[in-house]
Amino acid sequence: MRVVVTGAASGIGRATCLRLAAHAEGGAIAAVDIADAAGLESLVPELEALGANVCPIRADLGDAEAPARIVEASLAAFGGLDGVVSNAGVNRPGKLVDYEVADWDRLFAVNTRATWLLAKAAHASLKASGGSMVVTASMSGSNAHANLGAYAPSKAAVIMLTKVLAQEFGQDGIRVNSVSPGMVKTGMTEQVYKNNQLAQGRAELVPLGRVAEPDDIAAAIAFLLGPDARYVNGHDLVVDGGVVGNHLGRLPGITSITRG
Repeated sequence: MRVVVTGAASGIGRATCLRLAAHAEGGAIAAVDIADAAGLESLVPELEALGANVCPIRADLGDAEAPARIVEASLAAFGGLDGVVSNAGVNRPGKLVDYEVADWDRLFAVNTRATWLLAKAAHASLKASGGSMVVTASMSGSNAHANLGAYAPSKAAVIMLTKVLAQEFGQDGIRVNSVSPGMVKTGMTEQVYKNNQLAQGRAELVPLGRVAEPDDIAAAIAFLLGPDARYVNGHDLVVDGGVVGNHLGRLPGITSITRG
C-alpha cells in the first residue's frame, strides 16, 4: 500500500505509519510533518526496519500550496497512491470573545482546508488505484467544547467535509471516512498526563477505564483505510472508549436515583 500520512512525526500520525508498515509488509509511506518536527528523523529508520519504502516530506499544511507538493513528491517516489491519511492538526486554546483572526484562520487552514486540498491533489491517483482517504477529526467536532477557540468548529467542519467528499469521490470508487478520537495521550496533551491526578481523573471518565494510546486510533485508521472497510464510506468513526456517551452516568445523584 502506498500511503501519505500527514502529522507523521508524533502521536497518532506516527502510530499510524508504524502500524501500516508492520501490517502491510512494509509498503510505501510518505511521512509528512513540519520543518522543526524532530520526530520525523527517528521515524524513518523505524519504518525502514519494518521493510517500508519511506519518503519523508517537510511541509506546513497551513500553506495552501503544500498539499499539492506533498502529493506530487509522493507520486514521484511511489508512482501512485492507494491511501491518504489527513492527520495533521493544531490547537490554540482561548475564549472566542478574545480570539484572534490569525489564530482562527490558522486552525481552519491546517485542520480543515488541508484535507480538502489533499483530496483534490490526490483524487486522480486514488481513482486510478481504487484507494481511500481517512481524516483525523475529533470528538470535539460533534460535541461543543468551550475555551478551545476554533478547534471544535474546525473539526466539525472537517467531519462534514469528509461526508461531502465521500459523496463526490464515491462515484469514482474512492472511499472517504473520518476518525474522531476521544482523549488520547499525544504530544498535544503531554503536559496534562504528566499530572497523575489529572490523568487518573480523565481515565475515570472513560467506561473502559483508560485514556487512549495513539495506536488505539491508528488501528481504527488502518481499518478504514484497508479492504475490510470496503463498503464503509462517509462515516465518522468515534474512537473514545465510550466517554462521549457517558455524560448521563456522571450526573450528580444518578446512583441514588437508580437505586430508588
